[in-house]
Amino acid sequence: MNSIKQKISIVSLGCARNLVDSEVMAGLLRQNNFDLVEEPAGADIVLVNTCGFIDAAKAESVDTILEIGRLKEAGKVKKLIVAGCLSQRYSDELAKELPEVDFFIGTGEVPRIAEILRRHEADQSRRQFVGLPAYLYDHVTPRLRTTPSYSAYLKVSEGCDHKCAFCIIPQLRGPHRSRTIDSVIKEAELLAQGGVKEINLIAQDLTAYGRDRKDGTTLYGLLRDLDQVRDIAWIRLLYAYPNYLDDALLKLIRDSAKICSYLDIPFQHVSRAILQRMRRGKSGSAVRESVQKLRAAIPGLTLRTTLIVGFPGETDANFQELLDFVEETRFERLGVFKYSDEEGTAAARLEIKLPAEEIERRWQEVMDLQAEISRNKNEDLIGTVQRVMMCGADAETQELHGRTQAHAPEVDGVVYITGADTNGNSAPSPGTMAEVRITQALEYDLIGEITHV
Repeated sequence: MNSIKQKISIVSLGCARNLVDSEVMAGLLRQNNFDLVEEPAGADIVLVNTCGFIDAAKAESVDTILEIGRLKEAGKVKKLIVAGCLSQRYSDELAKELPEVDFFIGTGEVPRIAEILRRHEADQSRRQFVGLPAYLYDHVTPRLRTTPSYSAYLKVSEGCDHKCAFCIIPQLRGPHRSRTIDSVIKEAELLAQGGVKEINLIAQDLTAYGRDRKDGTTLYGLLRDLDQVRDIAWIRLLYAYPNYLDDALLKLIRDSAKICSYLDIPFQHVSRAILQRMRRGKSGSAVRESVQKLRAAIPGLTLRTTLIVGFPGETDANFQELLDFVEETRFERLGVFKYSDEEGTAAARLEIKLPAEEIERRWQEVMDLQAEISRNKNEDLIGTVQRVMMCGADAETQELHGRTQAHAPEVDGVVYITGADTNGNSAPSPGTMAEVRITQALEYDLIGEITHV
């Protein structure tokens, strides 16, 4: 490439795991003499890092690609690259349908992004760079974080070995593979030195961490060491499975001042018949026992889960059992997916598919129930004083807000602060811890007043 720095903009779609890949590519590109810019319209090159997990995510990815394609057609962008899960899954089809895309790279090609760009500059005949995913970043990999200065995602492993009938992730991300504890700790220390106060551990299956290494590496060992990293206030576990959440691990979470009493566990369903069809490997009674065990082991636990409604063969009785489970368990946080066929999955080949309108109705019923549960739980907090990490003022409303350790970034609600001057000296800076008395409750958010910083 010529000596003039080219400007590149990265549009990151999908989950936090994808965001880390985008941050790594940004770091590698900056290291290789590219200028990173925020707005696609101001870039020479735009890289769209796509999600290909469910229909809605695929549609968002394609719409974004077409939008950038129009910028390219108008002469505002010179080169369009598509990366991530959609490329990994559909590169052949996309190459035919989207001639405006210069080339596609898969999930395993992240470390080669600068090399591939240079290769394509010299020879534009190849448009697909997709192989079997085996890549795993570490603490020495360049990374340009895009999250707030006080909060970061830390990916401890990649890939998944589960065989869930509805999920395409193992095909998109490859088999499960873990970083060393030493690498994770060194990255955490670097993040802390850079001002990060909250570390959110992410993986496709966090509780599988270390088992593939066969050297005694475990999530317990990782958390025990992470708990000793100076200047980190919160360590949050996202996307765990109930398997391998043993007594020692739960005790560590309970007793640690840093590890949040927060677990994100995707139960997906509670009906034995549906769990079997999903290939989840647990009965409904085992799911209920897991919840009881977790709540007993960690007082005050915030439990987040995801459920799927409308899975093939889900009867009225199966759905009612799911509704009853939500009502009796009273999850603090709950996400609900509407089932959709995903090519290449076992579930797509199942019979007894439900009509889309019935799936929508069931989704709405669960969401309405959860909204009521969430509001009731929030109302129980009125009058209490909560430790809140301040997040600054909302970009649109300018409302000052923060999060308790029960609120994960992006996916959960926030605590809005009243009585503080968001433009003046009285507003605590982002990342600061404040004591906040809760005065009002909404369905998913809280409202409160600062009592002490």
